[in-house]
Amino acid sequence: MDLYVIRRRGNWRGPAELEATAVKSTAEGEKMSDEVRWIRTYAVEEEDGTLGTVCLYQGVSPEAIRRHAANTGMSADEIVKVADTVIVREDPVTVV
Repeated sequence: MDLYVIRRRGNWRGPAELEATAVKSTAEGEKMSDEVRWIRTYAVEEEDGTLGTVCLYQGVSPEAIRRHAANTGMSADEIVKVADTVIVREDPVTVV
């Protein structure tokens, strides 16, 4: 599987909606585990106050990632294959 970055813009009005979608995404990922694996998500505040995300997924193809998103009820506005990883510092344990 290749590593992809997925940008989802303004899909959620707040943390509760994002959390509910995460539950659906996890369940859908269980069904598609041979095609798509969710690695990590960063929730980002959009200019209009909604929440978007930047996600890391492993996948067999962008199409598989789009199917996972559609089955979960969320967008996959941009899907970009990762060419390399440069880690300067580990992610913080908590983000506030």
